[in-house]
Amino acid sequence: MARAFLIVMDSLGIGGAPDAERFFNGDLPDSGANTLAHIAQACADGTAGRGALALPSLAAMGLGQAIEAASGAQRPELTAAAQGYFGAATEVSQGKDTPSGHWELAGVPVPWEWHYFPDTDPAFSDDLMVEAAIAAGAGGTLYNRHGSGTDVIAAEGARHMKTGWPILYTSADSVFQIAAHEESFGLERLYDLCAHMAPILHEMRVGRVIARPFVGSVETGFTRTKNRHDYAIAPPAPTLCDWAHDAGRRVYAVGKIGDIFSMRGIDENRKGSDAELMEHLVDLTREAEEGSLTFANFVEFDSRFGHRRDVAGYAGALEWFDAQIGRIFERARDGDLFIFTADHGNDPTWAGTDHTRERVPVLARIIGQGGAHPIGNIAFQDVAASVAAHLGLTRPDAAKGVSFL
Repeated sequence: MARAFLIVMDSLGIGGAPDAERFFNGDLPDSGANTLAHIAQACADGTAGRGALALPSLAAMGLGQAIEAASGAQRPELTAAAQGYFGAATEVSQGKDTPSGHWELAGVPVPWEWHYFPDTDPAFSDDLMVEAAIAAGAGGTLYNRHGSGTDVIAAEGARHMKTGWPILYTSADSVFQIAAHEESFGLERLYDLCAHMAPILHEMRVGRVIARPFVGSVETGFTRTKNRHDYAIAPPAPTLCDWAHDAGRRVYAVGKIGDIFSMRGIDENRKGSDAELMEHLVDLTREAEEGSLTFANFVEFDSRFGHRRDVAGYAGALEWFDAQIGRIFERARDGDLFIFTADHGNDPTWAGTDHTRERVPVLARIIGQGGAHPIGNIAFQDVAASVAAHLGLTRPDAAKGVSFL
């Protein structure tokens, strides 16, 4: 029985979203944003402070052709004689956030508008702050505005440790983030606080409450840990994970997939840094049972490099990932389906620090099957339809999408 591996390179957009002018970073619309093409250009012309971008494994799967299908941009250094299925996918959900992208890749577009907090000081209502303070058993809260996580803990870490008050902040995404020191505040206490606040925020159509633990001191500086936990609103309908699980197939989640889908339809969740996640994924190519679905997310392209507008860092992370693809395929079995894609863009050459509205690559390979199969521009939901077709899953009558296989 065939297996399927759906692998999300978080934020690896390739431009060309037809509605990009409706999405903004500050006052600048996302029209023209192109995460991968702009990284490649910055590497090629020297502005990234490093040499040309080299992604031979992804290029051999049709990455260059996918960029051209999405946006018309041509990147010869990312183009090769490709094998497998290659093209670009367009999102219909009215957001450029993690849940929207992943849910739609799994067959369920978001049917509502997300709630976003204003970029004001303060950003949150007094009622929310009082609720958070009471739930934390604290005398108050800190920050209460938009901010970058590393900047937030640098600004408020000392006061947090002195007062014991949680640090609350948001971003251009539909998120409510709570930062606290793992030792002085307590990791489980932070998780309990987020779990208490999550249903309140979900009722407001805020997509995620995120626990952001950190360690360190005033003297040594503060560092976020890998113990982040997302409390995401549940998908509005059964997703690909549910389709597989309900058919008796084992569903493995790698990275923050379990958080994104509120563990619905998931049997096992493996977490860690991207380096650790790669080891989990390689292990699953050997261990995952026949007929199973493995759904993986590699978040650090987005969290460490896209939001921080670090072009060279993003390029280096891509080259590391590309070098691991041979290891992924090494233990694969004939008939296994691998799909490499993304959930949105996060152009590190763009203004601001928010995601960018873009099409995403879809690069698929069935082990043991040859030939080149260009698929052009497809829908996000076609990814779910293709995985379902490969695994022989029955989709709900309401599910849209057409298999490209």
